[in-house]
Amino acid sequence: MATMVRPVRLNVSEPVEGEDGTQLARDVHALVKDLMEPSPRIYWTDLLLSAGLGWGALAVAISSTSPWVTTLAVVVSGLGLYRAALFIHELTHVRSGTLPGFYWGWNTLIGVPLLLPAFVYDGVHQLHHAKTKYGTLEDPEYIFIQRRSSWTTAYLIGHAVLLPTVLLLRFGLGTPLGALVPKLGVFLRERASSLATNPDFRRKAPKDADRTRWLALEWACAAWSWATVAMAATGVISWRTFVLALGVASLVALVNQVRTLAAHHWDNEEGHEMTLAGQLLDSVNCPETAWINELWAPVGLRFHALHHLMPGLPYHNLSKAHARLIGVLPPETIYRRTVWDSLTGLLAKVSRPKAAAA
Repeated sequence: MATMVRPVRLNVSEPVEGEDGTQLARDVHALVKDLMEPSPRIYWTDLLLSAGLGWGALAVAISSTSPWVTTLAVVVSGLGLYRAALFIHELTHVRSGTLPGFYWGWNTLIGVPLLLPAFVYDGVHQLHHAKTKYGTLEDPEYIFIQRRSSWTTAYLIGHAVLLPTVLLLRFGLGTPLGALVPKLGVFLRERASSLATNPDFRRKAPKDADRTRWLALEWACAAWSWATVAMAATGVISWRTFVLALGVASLVALVNQVRTLAAHHWDNEEGHEMTLAGQLLDSVNCPETAWINELWAPVGLRFHALHHLMPGLPYHNLSKAHARLIGVLPPETIYRRTVWDSLTGLLAKVSRPKAAAA
C-alpha cells in the first residue's frame, strides 16, 4: 500500500540573512519521516552479497591464468568489496540495537580483512556532521583543497593507492610497538587511527565504553597483518596472491578517495562555522544515470547532500526520499542546486584553482 504523505510548506528557497536551514530540515523530515526506519533484511542481504561477490571474484583472480580474466576479476572484486566496505558509513549513523549483530558481522567480513576496523570511522565521521565543526579545522574529513597546492588532489589519490601497505605497517608493527611505547601509542591514536583527510585533525582518546571494542579490533587487525605476511613469507600463499589482494585493497581505497573528492565542493576555505543551509549547498547529490553513479558512490552516497540534511535516513531509502523532495520542491529551492550529473565535472571543479572555478 502506498504511503500517504501529508503536504507541508517547505521553507527551502534561497537562504536569506537569518535563515540557517533548521526549518528546512524540520520540513523535509515531515516529508520523509516514514522512511527513517532501516531494514535489517536489506542491510544484511546487501552486505553478504557484496562481500560474497568481492571475495569470490578475488578467488577467481588468484586461480586464473588468463591476464584478461584476472584483470576483470580484480575490478569486480574491488567494486564488490568497495560497496561492502562503505557500510562502515552506515555503522556510524544507524541507532544502536537497530541492526543486531551487524557491527561485528561487518568487521568480521570486511573491517578486519581490509584492515579498516569500524573504530577508524566511528567517533570520527560524526564530527563531520556536527553543525559547529563541519568545514572547520576540527572537521576530520574536510579538504581545504585551495588552501594547499595544485598537487593536493594528486597527493590524495596517491595516498589512497598506498593506504593498504601503510595499514599493514600501522597494525602489524604499530600496534605492538604502541603498546610497549606509550608516546608512540598516543601518536598512533591521534594521527593514525582515523579515516581522515584533514592532516590537522588529532583524535581524542576513546570513551571507556568504546575502548574495549577498539582494543579488540586493533589486535585482531594486528594478528591478521602478521598472519598475512607470514603466509606469504613461508609459501602458504604465493606472493602473486599477496600482491593481487593488496591491489584489490588499493582499488577499494582509490575509488573511495575519488568519491570523497566528489562529495562536496570544499568551498569553505576560511574554515569558518557554517549553517545547515551552507553545508547543504557545499554538498552534492548525483542521482542521474543511477547504475553508473551507484558503482562509484554506492550505499546511498550518491545522495550525499540529502544525507547531510537527514543523516539518520537509511541508505536504502535515500533514492525514494530524493524523488519525493524533487516532486514537491519549487525550481528555486536550494536543494535542487545540490544536484550534479557528472563525476568528471565535479572532479574538474574541485581540482581547479578557486579563481578559475568561480
